[in-house]
Amino acid sequence: MAFTQFFGYRVAVVLKHFFRRAVWLVLLSVGLAAPVRAQTPPAPPAISELTIGSSAQGRPITAVRIGDGPRKFVIVGDTHGGPEANTYVLTNQLIDFFRGNPASVPQNVRLYLIPTINPDGLALGTRFDANGVDLNRNMNTDLDACPENDWRNQVEGAYGVVSNTGGPYAESEAESRLIRDFLLDASGAIFIHSNAGMVFPAFCEHQPSIMMAQMYAQGAGYLYTRFWPKYFITGGMHDWAGSMGIAAITPELVSGDDSEFAQNRDGLLAVLEHADQILLAPQDHEESGIAVPAEIWRYWRIHGGADRLGRPLAPATQDGQITRQMFERATIEIHPDQADTPDLVQSAALGRAMLPGAFPPVAPDGASRFFPETGHTLRETFLAYWERNEGMRLIGLPLSEEFEARAGDGQLRTVQYFERGALAYYPEDGSARLEPLGWYASVRASVTAPTVAQQVR
Repeated sequence: MAFTQFFGYRVAVVLKHFFRRAVWLVLLSVGLAAPVRAQTPPAPPAISELTIGSSAQGRPITAVRIGDGPRKFVIVGDTHGGPEANTYVLTNQLIDFFRGNPASVPQNVRLYLIPTINPDGLALGTRFDANGVDLNRNMNTDLDACPENDWRNQVEGAYGVVSNTGGPYAESEAESRLIRDFLLDASGAIFIHSNAGMVFPAFCEHQPSIMMAQMYAQGAGYLYTRFWPKYFITGGMHDWAGSMGIAAITPELVSGDDSEFAQNRDGLLAVLEHADQILLAPQDHEESGIAVPAEIWRYWRIHGGADRLGRPLAPATQDGQITRQMFERATIEIHPDQADTPDLVQSAALGRAMLPGAFPPVAPDGASRFFPETGHTLRETFLAYWERNEGMRLIGLPLSEEFEARAGDGQLRTVQYFERGALAYYPEDGSARLEPLGWYASVRASVTAPTVAQQVR
């Protein structure tokens, strides 16, 4: 009897296994059961080499980009030229590491490494740029809520030496403007310096910057400090970035000679590992009750905000790939095809459309500058305003000579038109001011739209 039971049990087990196998084969034949296949690993991030601009003496400023993720993360080496050349060496070593290990960059990040933002200082063996300006004291840091770090001409530099090397005005230097414009769409930035053996974040209580500094210091084995302990840094790149909502830190290498590659590689990898928490997407803002896209808001803010460019007139619109928003004195555009350049965000060419007529060239005289590209001349107050306020980028070339016209306040004033704007002279205080061409363009667009019922006059 026991033998019969055992034999029956064995037959049942065999039949059960056979039945399961038969069912699986049937399901497989109709596509309901698929064999387990190994997943194909994601392709490694793409690597590209870029030239993002030039120094005052014409030396190229280059970057290497790794990855295509939406969160832009920029590593800036060698702000202080020859005396901190080890940061140039370090950044190049980091480039070599990521070339060999591109998968170390998360899929949601695109990483840029700039070996030197001060190639003139590196070539000349000086801390300063070719104009004798300390680039890490030249940024407009008046945009945050902390007055202690505001830009000034007289600064404290290496070893606490006081000198007038902050520049004639904030962001007076080509290199300062270049890194500023390149970071307009950034989520994070690291500015590598030497030599103090510590890491500190943007000054004015910016939490993503604090978190990044702590993470980097822990990974690299450096000392974390809440701010630079020896003296106030004014016009610093990290503080400017923090005021734009960009997570920003300054690691200071221990040595003035060694690149300390392994420590900084580990610090950077620690930040990348926590990219979701630290590298936050740029945030849109609301101004005068109107939403302003993050990149446009940053451009508007760095160029004077409401005081200079006026308030937004309407929400941003889409024209193909271009995002465009009108302000009282400018129209600002995002050009995605310029994403790897400082021209991602730019002012639109309003002045040409508003130009009332042709103007013959006039020879320059006195305090003036002639522009052969358009055959027109800038003089005195208009010239001073143009030069101090990044005229070529913000306002463009002159398209007219000075002429008398009604200004935005309705008064008859001396006016001059440019590619992207117009200037008017206010004798009450001897100043030049941008005219509200954005407002003119908005009104013009509304009354000429095909959907608007035209009045009979």
